Amino acid sequence: MNPNRKLHDLGQSLWLDNITRELLDSGTLQRYIDDFAVTGLTSNPTIFDQAIKNSRVYDADIARQAAAARPAEEIFFGLALADLTRAADLFAPIHARSDGVDGYVSLEVSPLLARDTASTLDEARRLHARAARPNLFIKIPGTREGLPAIEEATFAGVPINVTLLFSCEQYLAAADAYLRGVERRIAAGLNPAVPSVASLFISRWDVAVAGKVPAELVNRLGIAIGQQTYRAYRQLLASARFQRIANAGGRAQRLLWASTGTKDPKASDILYVRAFAAPFTINTIPEKTLQAFADHGVLDGTLAADGGDCDAVLAAFARAGIDTAALATRLQDEGAAAFVRSWNELMAHIGTRGAAIGKAG
Repeated sequence: MNPNRKLHDLGQSLWLDNITRELLDSGTLQRYIDDFAVTGLTSNPTIFDQAIKNSRVYDADIARQAAAARPAEEIFFGLALADLTRAADLFAPIHARSDGVDGYVSLEVSPLLARDTASTLDEARRLHARAARPNLFIKIPGTREGLPAIEEATFAGVPINVTLLFSCEQYLAAADAYLRGVERRIAAGLNPAVPSVASLFISRWDVAVAGKVPAELVNRLGIAIGQQTYRAYRQLLASARFQRIANAGGRAQRLLWASTGTKDPKASDILYVRAFAAPFTINTIPEKTLQAFADHGVLDGTLAADGGDCDAVLAAFARAGIDTAALATRLQDEGAAAFVRSWNELMAHIGTRGAAIGKAG
C-alpha cells in the first residue's frame, strides 16, 4: 500500500492544492484520485494566475468572452468554474459515498472583497448558485470583516472554506462564526448540516522567522501553531455546544492544513505531511509534495490530541523574541495582500491576452 493510501486510511483527507485544465484534460487528476487517494482539491487566485498565465489552453475561451466585451473578472470566473465543475464531477462519487463529508473543490471570492462583508456574502451566494454543485466550497478569508460573511453564508446554506487562518485564535473566531450560522439555522427550523472547513496556513510561519531564531527552533513554529490549533479543534468537537448542534443534525467544520509544502530547501520535502497526520482533518498538498510523499513518505503516528509539546515550543519562541499574536495578524494581512496582487496580475493578463487574441484574429 502506498504512503498516500495509508494516510487516507488513517482518517485524513488528501486534497490537491492545484487546478489546471491540463490536469483535467490529461487524466492526471483522475490518476491522483485512483492512485494517490486524492479526495478533493483547492484553488486560489495565485493558482489560477499561474495556470492561465502559463498555458494556451484557455485562449479560445478568453477570446470568445473578450469578443463579447465581458470584463476580465467575469471571464475569469467563467474559466474557473468550467475547470472546477469538471473537477467537482470527478469527486462526486466520493462526495456521495462519504455522505457529503469529503469530495470537495473550492473557489475563492474576489480577494478585493476581503474587507467588504456585504459584497463578500453577495458574491459567495452568487458563485455557489452559478456552480450548481453541492461539493463546491466558496472560500472566504477569516479576516475580521470576513467573519460576519462566514456566519451569514452558513445561515444561508452556502458551504464555506474559511481561508487565510494563521493562528489558534483566528481559527476559533472562524469556528465560532460558523457555529453561530448553524445555530441560527436550527433556531429557524432549517437543516443544520451545512458543510465547512477551516484552513490553517502552516509553512509561512517558518518562512517568517527564518534566520531570527536559534537552530533548535528552525522549522518548528508552524508545527507548534498547528498542534495548538488541533488541540482547540478537538476540544471544540468535545464541547457541549458542538454536541448540542450534532444532536440536532449539524456537522463539524473540519480542520484543514494549508500551505504544507516545505519552503526550506534544507528540510524534508514531506516535513508538514508527516507532522500533521491526524484523523478527521484535511491536508491540502501541493502537487510536488503529493508526489514526494507517494514516493518516500513515512508515518510516525498521529498528531497528539493534547497538542503535544506545543506549549513548551511556543514558550521558547516567545523567549527568542517572537510575538506570535502580532505575527499572526501580519501573516493574515500579507496573505490577503498577496492574493490581491495575484488577482490584479490575473485580471491584467486576461485583459491583455484577450486583446492580443482579438488583434491576431
